[in-house]
Amino acid sequence: MLSRVAENIYWMARYIERAENTARIINVNAFLLLDLPKKVRPGWEPLIHITGSHDIYKKMHGSEYEERNVVKFLMGEASNPTSLLTSLAQARENARTIRDFVPRETYEYLNELCLFARSNLSKGLSGQGRFGYLKSIILHTQTMTGLLAGAMIHDHGYYFLRMGRNLERGDMTTRIIDVRSANLLPDISSELRPFESIQWVSVLKSMSAYQMYRRKMQVNVRRAETLQFLLQERSFPRSFAHTIGEVEICLGNLPRFTQPLKIARQVLKLVNAAKPELLEQAQLHKFIDDLQLGLSELHNAIYSTYFAVQSNEPKPAPAVAKS
Repeated sequence: MLSRVAENIYWMARYIERAENTARIINVNAFLLLDLPKKVRPGWEPLIHITGSHDIYKKMHGSEYEERNVVKFLMGEASNPTSLLTSLAQARENARTIRDFVPRETYEYLNELCLFARSNLSKGLSGQGRFGYLKSIILHTQTMTGLLAGAMIHDHGYYFLRMGRNLERGDMTTRIIDVRSANLLPDISSELRPFESIQWVSVLKSMSAYQMYRRKMQVNVRRAETLQFLLQERSFPRSFAHTIGEVEICLGNLPRFTQPLKIARQVLKLVNAAKPELLEQAQLHKFIDDLQLGLSELHNAIYSTYFAVQSNEPKPAPAVAKS
């Protein structure tokens, strides 16, 4: 397989996952604001930090984080490399160049999804139509994931697809935990203590993890158990440990895996050995930073091993988008 083809498959998967994640966090944040009292509502600024696009947003809108500006920026802003429409367009472009290596329906379905997302953007920007619009995006991206899993040959190309999807998913998991745990309910007073669990419910719902958390942990939603579940539960597909475990499996089925596999195992060892439930907020932030650095190093190793064959130079891991 050509390195160019492998890279396009890898990035197609990352962009599909990124679009789904963006739709998820917007939807969940809208419902969270309805559940919390006005004086502790986090507003829309945390979503900008989760997506890593604070600098771009600030240049365009300054320090005002009004709902309409943030939602438009995350959904349809052409100059935002993490916006939902940009992610879908990039996924479609990558799929277009590799139509001989993925099921024919892949490009057709992505093209239809891009057209739907763009033509119905006004519904997504409105309060009444937003939930239905984002729900459709999520369902369509999940259908795409199922299509690729069920109709694509599980050869080297499919391993690059799985790696891209899981690296993007693991990255978003750490971002959501880091930003949400720090910003939702700072300095909780005894008066507001009953609302603390809502914070962690929203974190779980951002990853469709609420029901599976209740089934697996069998306790009320609390900080310690939520961190354990989302970081270390190998049986849950969106936990950080599971995503890195998937990358480890994929690398083991590819040639020249020595360096990236070594890094993947180091990252997996780091998260498995941690006691996230014992970490104070500053310690948790430092731990998440270490996981993020591990993801960046892993991406660079994958790039230099498989995609930069001619120059053999690692390509820096983009914080928010493929450069």
